[in-house]
Amino acid sequence: MKQYEFGIVGLGVMGRNLLLNIADHGYAVAGLDLDQGKVDALANEATEKQDVKGTTSDKEFVEMLKTPRAILLLVPAGKPVDSAIAGLVPLLAEGDIIIDGGNSYFPDTDRRIKELDEEGLHFFGMGISGGEKGARFGPSMMPGGDQDAYKRLQPIFESVAAKVNGEPCVTYLGSGSAGNYVKMVHNGIEYGIMQLISEVYDIMKRGLGFDDTKLQQTFAQWNETELQSFLIEITGIVLNKKDDETGRPLINIVSDVARAKGTGKWTSQNAMDLQAPIPVIDAAVAMRDLSKYKEERVEASKKLTWDGSEGSIDLDHIKHGYYFAMLTIYAQGLEQLAIADKAYNYGLNLADIAKIWRGGCIIRATCLEDFMQAYVKNPSLPNIMLDNKIGKDLLNRQEAIRAVVKYAAGKGIPASAFMSALSYFDAYRSEKLPTNLVQAQRDYFGAHTYERTDKQGTFHTQWD
Repeated sequence: MKQYEFGIVGLGVMGRNLLLNIADHGYAVAGLDLDQGKVDALANEATEKQDVKGTTSDKEFVEMLKTPRAILLLVPAGKPVDSAIAGLVPLLAEGDIIIDGGNSYFPDTDRRIKELDEEGLHFFGMGISGGEKGARFGPSMMPGGDQDAYKRLQPIFESVAAKVNGEPCVTYLGSGSAGNYVKMVHNGIEYGIMQLISEVYDIMKRGLGFDDTKLQQTFAQWNETELQSFLIEITGIVLNKKDDETGRPLINIVSDVARAKGTGKWTSQNAMDLQAPIPVIDAAVAMRDLSKYKEERVEASKKLTWDGSEGSIDLDHIKHGYYFAMLTIYAQGLEQLAIADKAYNYGLNLADIAKIWRGGCIIRATCLEDFMQAYVKNPSLPNIMLDNKIGKDLLNRQEAIRAVVKYAAGKGIPASAFMSALSYFDAYRSEKLPTNLVQAQRDYFGAHTYERTDKQGTFHTQWD
């Protein structure tokens, strides 16, 4: 039987596209799916030049693969991953490798690594970003697991990943669940930036009165500036789409009840466990939750009214305010990674993470080049806002974001991402915070003690 270099379980759109991408680069690839229709779709999409084989049989699939076998799971997170693993394990041999390419919660990855290690198998958690198009033509990939086993995967992953300046947007990130953890924080940053862009859209539409054409043109123009990024780019494309049925801009008839798959929530929950402050990402998660209370919002819009105060801003204020807030979102996510690295002993390299996020992934943006250089220059940098260049970028734009926040508050336009970003910046740059009062209050009602600024030790006071 012919031996295939790599296998993929799950031949949905993502699985098929990534499999065909690998085949494009000269590798013989096998695919497994229990749905014969998806196996047939793979056969129909493959070209004569591609060495591709699909099957619905676990046994046939495993027997087709060259040893040590390398198998990528592209199935929904949770029980489907465990089910796929359970079906494969009895057929595999010591030294074989299973890679989970879904958005699995990182503690699940740690559990699976331990369970499969007892079977003599290697398990990787690998975040994949870029969507369907990225999978087909070059994603950003974030693998973590056994470093020696990664050598089997490295040539394949580097050949199919997106390239920036000839450099592949994939690298070994660290041990254990490092790959899934980095992807989780990537998605948290994604939540924050998407919320921020939606607020920009709202301020320009409701506040400045921009029509649909001017809104679309503004985002398209911004994508030619330092704001260039995938999310700004697709915003211009989305705003330009007309509804096939009505001919109206489709965005105006899309429901404002937002959905989520949980990765943003996981980012916020874990950040609280680590005591890593990420207020803009937290706000983005909360706003998606708030959007679901549509009936209450409709009633509140009639009862809790505000006529709006006078105020003015221009497009430059919004543009530079957005850039300021966007930088703080990346700063929060990257600092969470730095804190998690110490807590979980991943061995993360933040310069490498910024490097592989420059292309292929959803949060790719021009500013990531600056982040990479900042970490190359100072690998122990605790927060990118302390880098001289990035700090200067923030200082040069803080007047703009203060104007945006003031304007939104005066108009009654919700801008939680903008407001959280500015508050985070002001808190981070404050030599003294009012939390000394919090400590005193805690000691008053709970005898929780406090520290003093003039001498060492912990203290308790009978305040009354």
